[in-house]
Amino acid sequence: MRNIVVLSGSSHPALVDQICARLGISPGQVKLSKFANKETNVEIGDSVRNKDVFIIQSGCGAVNDNLMELLIMLAACKTASARRITAVIPCFPYARQPDAPYKKNGMPLSRVPPNIFFGYTGASTPFSLPVTPAGTPLQTPSLDRIDRKNPFDKMFDSTNESNSDIESAATSPTLPPAGGASGIAPAISSLRIEGEVTKPRLLAPRGIRPQALSQPSHLLLPTTNGNPSAMNPQNFVTSDQVNPHKGGYKHWVARSGTLIANLLVTAGADHIITMDLHDPQFQGFFDIPVDNLYGQPLMVKYIRDKIPNWEDAVVVSPDAGGAKRATVIADKLGMEFALIHKERRQIQAPHKSDMMLVGDVKDKVCILVDDIADTSFTITKAAKVLQQNGAQKIYAIITHAIMSGDAITRIQNSCIDQVIVSNSIPQEEHLAGCPKMKVFNVAPIFAEAIRRIHNGESVSMLFDVMDLI
Repeated sequence: MRNIVVLSGSSHPALVDQICARLGISPGQVKLSKFANKETNVEIGDSVRNKDVFIIQSGCGAVNDNLMELLIMLAACKTASARRITAVIPCFPYARQPDAPYKKNGMPLSRVPPNIFFGYTGASTPFSLPVTPAGTPLQTPSLDRIDRKNPFDKMFDSTNESNSDIESAATSPTLPPAGGASGIAPAISSLRIEGEVTKPRLLAPRGIRPQALSQPSHLLLPTTNGNPSAMNPQNFVTSDQVNPHKGGYKHWVARSGTLIANLLVTAGADHIITMDLHDPQFQGFFDIPVDNLYGQPLMVKYIRDKIPNWEDAVVVSPDAGGAKRATVIADKLGMEFALIHKERRQIQAPHKSDMMLVGDVKDKVCILVDDIADTSFTITKAAKVLQQNGAQKIYAIITHAIMSGDAITRIQNSCIDQVIVSNSIPQEEHLAGCPKMKVFNVAPIFAEAIRRIHNGESVSMLFDVMDLI
């Protein structure tokens, strides 16, 4: 192959060697080091002028350092007048966007501790309430009758009605006697009775502008009044504490997809090659071509060659998000399909199981299929559900096995008989610590993708037929 340079990052040099051996070329000369202050230094030894450059860097290990190293290599090749620069990222970093916080062991939190954020409401409330001193009812005037752009404001401006009764009623804990000075009593739909906290709703009398209602004193932000301890967070209550039976709190999560895409494009990437993006819509963040290769063909090949009696096995998805991935394999092999559904945890019943099986696995071999395993909490708990439902033997096939923390120990102690992972991430340490783990090679599919893209050929066959590789 002519006018092609394959450069290796520091994340997975063994995979680069396998890809280059399949292409019949040698990896490009590049020196990667760090200064004393841990800044990344990149020196490219081969000429890349007017050549097709492929930089292979997986998002694993020290993810932030590897990402910065990839960006610097892209910028260096762009400055050196490379004809086209393709970033080959087997495991794409920052592709996961969790919707809920997690514990240190990987288990999703059923509820955020109430003292972390002050003054915020649940996910079902579109606006936030100010913090309220402890012992004070949490009240909000209703916005149902307030029209911010009332076309009849001019009519209200001409009224000479006094608002003193309304203001006194809004700040008073009891109803004023019927027929005040103006002869009009505002309606208050609910009160604080015997310690019960409810939300009063103030209805403006006819002829009175709603904007003229003064804010009740209990809705004002608390002041210190010279007492520093008055602003202690422990003295405040949130709406979650007042009404603990409503929907759970949801974190505001910074979405980094657009940022990562812009960084790669700005650094000089003209093309992206990756495999099994956790969220396929991540491709939409780029305005350059993105080839998201699939690991299912390699999984199908492994099942046919390595798993005995696979015709009678059941393909199982550990969650609803991976159902489509698992059904592709089941349809390709003509196997049965099952799904493990994650139930929403209820605060009223914390003992209730949060995973249930949809399908029949009794006395059958089960093959769990997932795209990524970080803490391995989901995959091991899914295997336990299968065992409880009478599964005979359990396999797990995973594309990206990150295995953070004590994930290897958790898998070793689980009821999974064998875990098959790809080498998109270095697995040498994991193999030494877990005899259950086996590896299938993704180097052939990436080598073929690089060859076809370099020669201007179609890569559509890589999504289906693997016998040609």
